[in-house]
Amino acid sequence: MSEYQIAVVVGSLRRDSLNRRLASAMARLAPSDFSFKQVEIGDLPLYNQDHDAQPVESVQRLRAEIAAAQGLLFVTAEYNRSLPGVLKNAIDHGSRPYGESVWAGKPAGVLGVSVGAIGTAIAQQHLRNILAYLDVPTLGQPEAFIHGQDGLFDDADNFGEGSRKFLQNWMDHYVAWVRQHAV
Repeated sequence: MSEYQIAVVVGSLRRDSLNRRLASAMARLAPSDFSFKQVEIGDLPLYNQDHDAQPVESVQRLRAEIAAAQGLLFVTAEYNRSLPGVLKNAIDHGSRPYGESVWAGKPAGVLGVSVGAIGTAIAQQHLRNILAYLDVPTLGQPEAFIHGQDGLFDDADNFGEGSRKFLQNWMDHYVAWVRQHAV
């Protein structure tokens, strides 16, 4: 059994999302004592404080999966120069009611891929601001603003030769970060 359970939150719902592919390929770069589970966020209702006392099953599931994890991996798309609304909605569900956040204290990594030349740099910065408020220690370096171009993935959906070394380095830093900060 893996020692470190990592909850992966992908900020894109699209079936063929580059970020979902990125999340899956990143997990294959981790050592054997790390396991990664993508958390479903597409079935969450819009956050409404009126429902804090009696959250629906999908919200209870999200909160339980995050609470059980020793680390977090956020893989975000960038929509209109920010993070996707579905990702912000999931964060809000996990952080409420006030004082009962399941995110707090869990070490996190943030990365993303986009067809745009600057990757998901702005979305990642917005996400980092939110995570800082929620007391989520977030890996600062190396950053990974990935340009989704031909050759990023090979035919088996692993990283292509030109990206593998850079992304393995990112994963190695992330693994060290989680080992240092996991409680």
